[in-house]
Amino acid sequence: MDNLVGNERAYYERSPINFVNQFTCPVILFQGLEDKVVPPDQARKIYSALKEKGLPVALVEYEGEQHGFRKAENIKFTLEQQMLFFARLVGKFEVADDITPIKIENFD
Repeated sequence: MDNLVGNERAYYERSPINFVNQFTCPVILFQGLEDKVVPPDQARKIYSALKEKGLPVALVEYEGEQHGFRKAENIKFTLEQQMLFFARLVGKFEVADDITPIKIENFD
């Protein structure tokens, strides 16, 4: 692990799971359920903590995906939902395509 992210202290300091209490902005999480780098339970913990905190948050989990998504339909869906998320929460603009948005907790 040291070669990947540094020593134990660096690993702690670089992991968002340890600083959820400092989050102040909307977050959308995309998680592969086969991910060995970021275990799915970390995304779920972040999602739950932000939901409880009252921040706009969404979580999309992909069966059969790992840390980097490989299936074209999942990549497309991720990009579409990112665009919609930013359009709805940050830019307040309409997108040209007819895309059904996912539910955003503390927003919808």
